[in-house]
Amino acid sequence: MNPPAGKAPTRVRYVVLIFVCTLAMITYLDRAAFPNVQGAVLKSLGMNDISQLKLALTAFQLAYALFEVPTGWLGDVFGPRKTLVRIVLWWSLFIALTGLVGRVTGVIAFGYTVPEFTLYGFWMLVVVRFMFGVGEAGAFPNIARALYNWFPLRERGRASGTVWMSARLMGGLTPLIMTVLLFKLGLNWRALFLLFGLIGVIWCIAFGLWFRNSPEEKPSVNEAERDLIRGERGPTEVDSGVPWRKILTNRSVWALCLTYIAGNYGWYFSLNYLPAFLQDQYGVSQSSLVGSIYKGGPLLLGMVGCLAGGWLTDQFIRRTGDRKWGRRIYGAVGYGLTGLCMLTLLTISGEARFAWVFAAVIALSGFTNDLTMASSWAACQDVGKRYSAIVSGLMNMIGNLGGAATTYVTGWVLEMAIARRAAEGAATIVANQCILFVDSGSGHDAALGELIAQFMPKAIKTVASRPGWELNFALYGAVYLAAVSCWLMLDVTKPVDQSDSTAT
Repeated sequence: MNPPAGKAPTRVRYVVLIFVCTLAMITYLDRAAFPNVQGAVLKSLGMNDISQLKLALTAFQLAYALFEVPTGWLGDVFGPRKTLVRIVLWWSLFIALTGLVGRVTGVIAFGYTVPEFTLYGFWMLVVVRFMFGVGEAGAFPNIARALYNWFPLRERGRASGTVWMSARLMGGLTPLIMTVLLFKLGLNWRALFLLFGLIGVIWCIAFGLWFRNSPEEKPSVNEAERDLIRGERGPTEVDSGVPWRKILTNRSVWALCLTYIAGNYGWYFSLNYLPAFLQDQYGVSQSSLVGSIYKGGPLLLGMVGCLAGGWLTDQFIRRTGDRKWGRRIYGAVGYGLTGLCMLTLLTISGEARFAWVFAAVIALSGFTNDLTMASSWAACQDVGKRYSAIVSGLMNMIGNLGGAATTYVTGWVLEMAIARRAAEGAATIVANQCILFVDSGSGHDAALGELIAQFMPKAIKTVASRPGWELNFALYGAVYLAAVSCWLMLDVTKPVDQSDSTAT
């Protein structure tokens, strides 16, 4: 629907977009910060291997998945304004508490020195990371609901793509930001977590004062903009009874859930394990600025993929009028290419001089994966309509169970690879023209192998874990390729409530 002649619509909806894009950036800043200080966290806990943190990493993913639907429901029933303020305040508290893990000693920030003491240990870290996940759950479903309320159909793909572009941009820049703040400016990582929590509180104050749940509630929106949005939006009010049966039996909802499982299963390697992988396997220094670009590469190129995917899906629908293929085609192509990228990683040598090749391929996988993001979240709005926060929350919940699985399984595969190498009786590495041998004394005693693996020199663990990484990459690639068929099941022309099908 076009606005009345002679009346130019206001552009208040784009201020909404700025707010939710800023929120997406804060979300990924907080989420990506922890993997980039894992070395310091391990040291503070008296640990020495990244796989030992798999429970803490998985705790966040599990909580994030389990609470997506409840907080999505809150957004549909009570509106995204109150729900998002609650979400951001909650997670800001727990990102700040994350900085209090383990032994504390020495300079904290700005010359302030404290004596050594222990704040809390590993299991409390698991609890804090779980509660952080509870807080972040529902952020993107409520963003999706805000976009549904404020944007016409013709702009939803680009708006969703812009949100995810912003998220990926900050996630990709976080390694660089952390490197500069920690190694160039000398700030303490604990102080950074407190600062990140404060940023979230400031956003809540600004958002809560300005934002309203719909254009009808905002006086600065003129009638032309309201007509533009209403004409292509569909109903916004949620009845007291949510049609759970219709949602849970809708084929497109499950297609979206399955695609998101596959995407998160492969993608969370880049967020949770890539920094440690590059350091351990290719010797990329934590303080290296080039290394920080390598670590953020999948998210930085993913940013471009999000924007391109949003533009492509909207352009396809505008030119052809075919919403079904407009949402599904770029998802299928993106996942197929990402699967091939993951399998290509198996062919790249583990020598340090090939670090840039690995970084380039994994970054390309971020681009192809994120070609699908705008289609995924715009499809949630198309299929869910007035229940778009619930549908997107369900997609994100099921999808992040895949993320929790890969976070745990990746660490478990690495542990098994190292233990198997030790149990077989020898781990070998060439370093400084010397060959080091570790003999377990019992070539087939798995329990003894696991014990020896704990005390392996770091260099030997690097070689011993390589088969585990290769198995993980093969699994990532296979899952992506299998999920192409799930994209072909998606049909956004059939919303969960057929009474909404007359509204675009």
